Amino acid sequence: MTSAKNIKPLAKAFTGAQSLALSSLFALTSLTTAAPTHANESVLNSIESRSTQLTDLSDLIWDLAEVGYQETRSSEALKSALAAEGFSIESGVAEIPTAFVASHGSGEPVIAVMGEFDALPGISQAAVPYPQPVEGKHSAQACGHHLFGAGSLGAAIAVKEWLEQTGTSGTIQFFGTPAEEGGSGKVYMVRAGLFDNVDTVIHWHPASINAADSASTLANRSAKFTFSGVSSHAASAPERGRSALDAVESMNFMVNLLREHVPASTRLHYVITDGGSAPNVVPNKAQSFYYVRHPNENALRSIWDRVIATAEAAALGTGTSMSYEIIHGNYSVLPNDTLAEVMHKNLSAVGGVHYSDADKAFAAELAKSLPDDSLITERAAQIKPYASGSRGNGSTDVGDVSWTVPTVGMSAATWVPGTGAHTWQAVAAGRTPIGHKGMIVAAKSMALTAVDLFKNPALLSEAREEFDIRRGPNFQYEALLGDREPPLDYRR
Repeated sequence: MTSAKNIKPLAKAFTGAQSLALSSLFALTSLTTAAPTHANESVLNSIESRSTQLTDLSDLIWDLAEVGYQETRSSEALKSALAAEGFSIESGVAEIPTAFVASHGSGEPVIAVMGEFDALPGISQAAVPYPQPVEGKHSAQACGHHLFGAGSLGAAIAVKEWLEQTGTSGTIQFFGTPAEEGGSGKVYMVRAGLFDNVDTVIHWHPASINAADSASTLANRSAKFTFSGVSSHAASAPERGRSALDAVESMNFMVNLLREHVPASTRLHYVITDGGSAPNVVPNKAQSFYYVRHPNENALRSIWDRVIATAEAAALGTGTSMSYEIIHGNYSVLPNDTLAEVMHKNLSAVGGVHYSDADKAFAAELAKSLPDDSLITERAAQIKPYASGSRGNGSTDVGDVSWTVPTVGMSAATWVPGTGAHTWQAVAAGRTPIGHKGMIVAAKSMALTAVDLFKNPALLSEAREEFDIRRGPNFQYEALLGDREPPLDYRR
């Protein structure tokens, strides 16, 4: 794959051809400050006029907190809002009941905006700046996907209106993508060919900063390993037993030894999901759940084979049998400087999140729980300088989309600076004006980026050329999760 360092000069030449006429700042008072040109003013006004609707929609999805592949009401809420705006809806795509594609317009280019909406299990939190679980709730929007879905919807509707007002040819789509958190919903949508006719995909993610750059992630594969043995009384007849828990522990021990002999950028995580039920019974069933990550998909496959070998050896050595089920698999994100520079210019024009006095008070209280107590709320208003070639240690099913169609993403400061994902602090801020303002920043930035691409087809060609160079001439997509069906019950 061509390196980002080699691509960068080419991308700059591409973006020098674009026409991004950004004028001086003007105020859109309710949630954010933006800087549109006259041509883009209607796009920003469309989103601003819907800020209450988008906030209410995001709060509804926050309240529902439905986990992967169980997001029935969240999916329906998004589809209803899009249908009311004249989008045609294709539901239950890729054999996933909560996945859908909404479309408006006709002809080319086809530009898609992605929206997520699944919550995480095992966490509960009210919208207050201190730990306070919600009674009876066992899941929460700890990664901000309620904002993700609603913000992307706002961008798609604004672009749809702009296409109608200007008579511009093209199609705007909204991809409702469930189960990002460990369910790889987008991978099944890629595998079903739903992105094959899309020219560009735009997305975003909640965060504690505002950024739009050319960054990648780690490829990721997971599986549950189940060992079967023979039960026996652990005291009176242990010799008759074959412990499935011994097999789980043997595998874990070998994988931990393996850490020294894999590339330093590898990440290996596991939990024991079933270790037996009583100490005085030799367990005849036990299970562990593994994640393996690496920047390169081919290297990941090689490391994965070695992990499988430890499971086979553990079964052999303990006299048990082993089976495993791949749960999910994601490619790393394939960056695209051509698109990322357009997104960064639009994010810079829109600006960051500006805190009210009430926001500052909320943030100050919440910051008492963060490792670094030197809260600087002004960071939420700042835009991270553009960077190319960086890589995060997380993983996302956006990766598979990005290897199928040129893709660009950004983050917006929906959380108090210093907040990490999958925390109660992220849940809490997600149902406050802090989260809502970040969502509007993202919606405006994505909508302006889509409009620029509709107005400048040459940018799409340049992005595709860069995409083809980065993938290489011999690339053939093969899903890391194989040909398995969507694990619709993986959160049950």
